[in-house]
Amino acid sequence: MKKYFQLFIAFITILTLTIACSSDDNTPDDGDNDGISDIDDNCPSISNPGQEDLDNDGIGDVCDPLVQARRICDDGLAGIFPCNDYDLMAHITLDDLSALAGNDSWGWTDTSTNKEYALMGLDNGTAFIDISDPIKPIYLGKLSTASVNSSWRDVKVYQNYAFIVSEAIEHGMQVFDLTKLRNVASPPQTFTADAHYTGFGSAHNIVINEASGYAYVVGTSRSGLYKGGPLFINIQNPLNPIDEGGYAMDAYSHDAQVVTYMGPDTDYTGKEILIGSNENEIVIVDVSDKANPVNISNISYENVGYTHQGWFTDDQKYFIVGDELDEMDFGFKTRTLVFDFSDLDTPIFKTDYSGPTDAIDHNGYVKGNTFYLANYTAGIRMIDISSISGNTLTEVGYFDTFPFNDGASFNGVWNVYPFFESGNILISDINNGFFIVRKSGS
Repeated sequence: MKKYFQLFIAFITILTLTIACSSDDNTPDDGDNDGISDIDDNCPSISNPGQEDLDNDGIGDVCDPLVQARRICDDGLAGIFPCNDYDLMAHITLDDLSALAGNDSWGWTDTSTNKEYALMGLDNGTAFIDISDPIKPIYLGKLSTASVNSSWRDVKVYQNYAFIVSEAIEHGMQVFDLTKLRNVASPPQTFTADAHYTGFGSAHNIVINEASGYAYVVGTSRSGLYKGGPLFINIQNPLNPIDEGGYAMDAYSHDAQVVTYMGPDTDYTGKEILIGSNENEIVIVDVSDKANPVNISNISYENVGYTHQGWFTDDQKYFIVGDELDEMDFGFKTRTLVFDFSDLDTPIFKTDYSGPTDAIDHNGYVKGNTFYLANYTAGIRMIDISSISGNTLTEVGYFDTFPFNDGASFNGVWNVYPFFESGNILISDINNGFFIVRKSGS
């Protein structure tokens, strides 16, 4: 009840600020001549003491429509969205994207212009959004699905190209030249793929090692040649993908991370290592020689529900894993598992972390000392891993795009993308669309 009361108060507060801080060209009560009425001094000039101006536009934040759009996290809420230390920069609804559901997301920084772009998977295609001004993102257009609509779509980036797969029947892999986004005259446009690879039909996910120029397609047909294991596709010439085989020894792979290994196990320095999240276990494979991939080791853990996805810490010593069904199957709070991968031949379960809600964990990524977790109905959670060696993980922030409940259901956040240098964080929400958030005060 307290939560809904807070939401009501937030709505009244926003309405009051909107009325108090509205533009007032016909009212002489505009002492600082900034075009914004200063009724009852509710909208003081930036020149007044104590007035912040986070976007440096010369308008005090209390009256700035852009800052109002930003929705500062205040007393646990950013607009209607529960939060802790993260502000809402912008929100684009599914209706705005002409879609019924959202799924995966990724980001691209144009190195020629330094502009940032969001790529969001939808049930009917992939949306491209210019977020170079994160308070005023521009929906540039959509690349439609290659076959039929699907709840599952995944996108990754190599150089200036997006690579898109889906569980839609006979979808294959779409390749899209992202430099087309530099000059979109009349958004939103309907885009076309620049290449369409049909060496497989449907797939659950795609992983790219940008250092090697290889894509690893996972979750293809269990009855196929590689039994749903990863396919190896050379994308060094992005518009001409080349099939270089696959790996079937450990059967179906739901998700993976592939790195050029520079971690503590010197036996594998410089090797291309795949860490597969394979439903009931984690598999470590040396895929340096595509014609002869070699299993290094496998590891499972207690109370397996569905080994879903994992990510290395920056030093490649620890691997952090999410199990998608353990909250539902065993009644856990959100459970995140940590493995010590100091010796790739002998991985060790190290510890687990329990979140504060019943929500299911989905995708998680590491940037520096923070683990960014897409936590379905609990939104995204920011977890400090600076003391991971001592088995201590601590939640330090969150932003909840699904404010209705924090239950164990498949609603809310699908993915989080935290890797932009700007600090902008992308969120794709199944039910509520696209969000940009940012750490408060940044």
